[in-house]
Amino acid sequence: MPLLQVNEFPQDLYEKISMAAEKENRTISQQTVFLIKESLCQEEANRERRRMLVKKCRNRSIPDEAKTIDVAKLIREGRK
Repeated sequence: MPLLQVNEFPQDLYEKISMAAEKENRTISQQTVFLIKESLCQEEANRERRRMLVKKCRNRSIPDEAKTIDVAKLIREGRK
């Protein structure tokens, strides 16, 4: 199994990981691996969610009445 060494690791972050590890009955190494996996999975899920939202937005059609609205005119009227 590969060994990971991190130089200049922030003390406050180390303490947070240490406390979380103790709370979850894990070693600091186990907790660190758990947190990294969780973070990467969440990042992947977020990317997929964004992809789906973009796809959904692209598939939406704009109603004809919305195409004829003069946005600049509405803003000018709102400022008066």
